Amino acid sequence: MASNSQKTAMTPAKKPNPIRGSTPWKKGQSGNPNGRPKLPDIREALAKVLADEVNGATTLERMLKALRTKAISGDVRAAEALLDRAFGKAAQTVDVTSGGEKIVTPPIVWSDQVAP
Repeated sequence: MASNSQKTAMTPAKKPNPIRGSTPWKKGQSGNPNGRPKLPDIREALAKVLADEVNGATTLERMLKALRTKAISGDVRAAEALLDRAFGKAAQTVDVTSGGEKIVTPPIVWSDQVAP
């Protein structure tokens, strides 16, 4: 079995740059001058798709009607989605510290004396 020093010796060395001190770009020049390509605005694309009109109704209207039909037939998640979007989610408060009882904090008395 080969030792670590033998393994290192067999590893090919990094080839030196043929032009001394040269780099692919000039100092201060970016390799990507235009930067990352801009992604399309998802809100614009979604608005365009939802505004498509078929048979006198937009896609958004048809989606809402389908959701309403599911909610009326008893689909709780559909009803929850509609109500949450229309009126906002209900605020939930959770008391995990006192079991609903009032928390009484003892008064803090500052003193320059050191306790025995």
